[in-house]
Amino acid sequence: MTHQQLVCYACVVALQLLFCLPEIAQNKPSPVRVLIRTEIGEIEVEVDAGRAPITAANFLKYVDGGFYDGGQFHRTVKLNNQPTNKVLIEVIQAGINPERAQAEFPPIKLERTNQTGLAHKHGTISMARGGPDTATSDFFICIGDQPALDFGGERNPDGQGFAAFGRVVKGMEVVQKIQAAPAEAQKLTPPIKIVKAKRKSNDQR
Repeated sequence: MTHQQLVCYACVVALQLLFCLPEIAQNKPSPVRVLIRTEIGEIEVEVDAGRAPITAANFLKYVDGGFYDGGQFHRTVKLNNQPTNKVLIEVIQAGINPERAQAEFPPIKLERTNQTGLAHKHGTISMARGGPDTATSDFFICIGDQPALDFGGERNPDGQGFAAFGRVVKGMEVVQKIQAAPAEAQKLTPPIKIVKAKRKSNDQR
């Protein structure tokens, strides 16, 4: 192949890539907004379906199925209520309506933060879990940056971290109000009720 032919071939490839770019962009999932309405205020989260597709799809399946309606924020983790932990974090945790517990979906594969690029920053929403690949419906929201929850972090002995899948875009004051609510150890007393969790359409943003 001559130099001129190589140049022509490179031009053809470049043009093909150029025309494919819009299609590639269109195929990338767009972020999804979910409004979590609690009895003390609203929290709006943006779910990153592009970078955490498995975790995002799982969360949205519970949202669309109405599982979080009647659910509750039941746990608050503050710096002063972790007496047995060497690595301290700050989060609040929520779960589905207890009456729907028997209908939970199977556990999902853990999407590690070193794979998704989604770190546990202030306002990050992530899935609660025990061992790897055990997350189902409980999620938590970070108050402040929490690198100990990322892959390689020391909060969980296995070092695999947790599956971050989005962030709070509105309502962090409600998150902090929930964290400060009355609790016995880490159990909110009473829990904060989730009235409704639903997707928001683009024209509602």
